[in-house]
Amino acid sequence: MVNAQALPDYPFEPKRIAIRPGIELSYLDEGPRDGEVVVMLHGNPSWSYYWRHLVTGLRDRYRVIVPDHVGMGLSDKPDDAAYRYTLQSRVDDLATLLDTLGIDGPVTLVVHDWGGMIGMGWAMAHPARVRRWVVLNTAMFPLPEAKPMPWQLSLGRDSKLGALMIRGFNAFSGIASHVGVERRMPDAVRRAYVAPYDTWRNRIATLRFVQDIPLREGDPAWALVDAAGRALPTFADRPAFLGWGLRDFVFDGHCLDAFRRAWPQAETHAFDDANHYVLEDKHAVLVPAIRAFLDRHALLA
Repeated sequence: MVNAQALPDYPFEPKRIAIRPGIELSYLDEGPRDGEVVVMLHGNPSWSYYWRHLVTGLRDRYRVIVPDHVGMGLSDKPDDAAYRYTLQSRVDDLATLLDTLGIDGPVTLVVHDWGGMIGMGWAMAHPARVRRWVVLNTAMFPLPEAKPMPWQLSLGRDSKLGALMIRGFNAFSGIASHVGVERRMPDAVRRAYVAPYDTWRNRIATLRFVQDIPLREGDPAWALVDAAGRALPTFADRPAFLGWGLRDFVFDGHCLDAFRRAWPQAETHAFDDANHYVLEDKHAVLVPAIRAFLDRHALLA
């Protein structure tokens, strides 16, 4: 069991709800109850710990909701018999969480990695409620034609060897904590990233996320991702902040360019010396920049 209070820079008290029968989801709910709602969605293989600096930087004014997806972080990690590890399940869980918390007004979506598609999946069903976007190293569309599928992801997605490495040796989370940053993580921070994934059983979601990557029609997540790509330009009228680590070998400049084409008015902060975990490399710059962006684009009552 991970002791949240012992994690560096994580001064929060996670809460839990029954997101499905017999399955509890852990989440942060920080800031004033009447503050503008900011929902932060992590990807794979991170968890709410990724957002810690941004939560701290916003919670004095904003109500910040940060779930750990089922199988990730401090949430329950059921087996395949109890939970279907698909993109649609993640979108449904997000809807259940917000409904249960009584959040039925406007929100700002802050997304990273798989959080981008989870957020867009929810946004397509609630377009009028999404008032601002903060987008960090992610995609909301099929793989750009100019972007080949990285072999490292193909190994985990399509081979038994890759699956064994991820579940048997925590390869995905462990390696990401090293190669996903340009500025070396302190040892205690790296341990916090990988702590929830300490056993074969607890690594199920890190593998299932990789196996759910949609590449072609017929893949379980394809229809949703394809629809998201078509819907992306319809959100071009919302204030958007793009924060990008250009050293990311997955969500690289091709993905950033796709967002900039769809949202030409977006505010862009791109860093040649930052990687996939851009908030680890650049939180000192990004947190105040994101705070200023939200303050400038305050929601109307």
